[in-house]
Amino acid sequence: MESEPPAPFPASLETVWGLRERPHKGPKRGLTLDGIVTASIAVADAEGIEAVSMSRVAKELGASTMALYRYVATKDELVMLMVDAAIGPPVPLPPHVSGWRAGLEHWAVMMRVALSRHLWAVSLVAAHGPPVTPNQLAWLDQCLQVLSETRLDHGEKIAVSLLVSGQVRSELTIVALLRQDPAGAELRMAGYGKFLRRVTEGGRLPALRAAVADGAFDDMDAETAGESADFDDFAFGLQRALDGVAAYLEEQG
Repeated sequence: MESEPPAPFPASLETVWGLRERPHKGPKRGLTLDGIVTASIAVADAEGIEAVSMSRVAKELGASTMALYRYVATKDELVMLMVDAAIGPPVPLPPHVSGWRAGLEHWAVMMRVALSRHLWAVSLVAAHGPPVTPNQLAWLDQCLQVLSETRLDHGEKIAVSLLVSGQVRSELTIVALLRQDPAGAELRMAGYGKFLRRVTEGGRLPALRAAVADGAFDDMDAETAGESADFDDFAFGLQRALDGVAAYLEEQG
């Protein structure tokens, strides 16, 4: 029995890849796929991704909702293109950056910077499955180029890209949640260390109690914040992830 042919790319995705001719102008003069995506990002930046709908974007552009469907078939397609435009193309490696470790560090930091500008996109980067859009695949390509000098096979290189990009998204997911309700987050975090001291009394959760007693959570309390505020959680986590890659490379000889 013959297998079914693979499903074609959505028309909008084929358009951004240059595999399909861009739609001719419709009744609304000046309406373009790029303009639709840009307007959608502006709505998401201002009000959150939940505010984005085909009708809302059409209103922002002074067009009919049906006019948008000449360029993008569904909201899911639109969101996919929004995420790609939000992350943008990868930043070229500076001349002074050499070696796989420095290259990966640059790659991760620049990805963090790009996603920090549009935090609504963080949870959506992997929502549509493997990357298929131009910018996302360009980021993956850059990572593979950085790792080309190593002895990792292609599957291992892709796994490293997932490890490092996951580190970026994990940290930014927390940042995004905190920014959604800054007042509430500040209130919850203000006394977190004291709360942990209370619930770990009497021998409960001994390992956590030891961390609390050592002051590991003091920077979250308003009264003690500042003593360890210079600690960079993202940089620490990234370096430990890169240490793991380095150790694996050493093991492989």
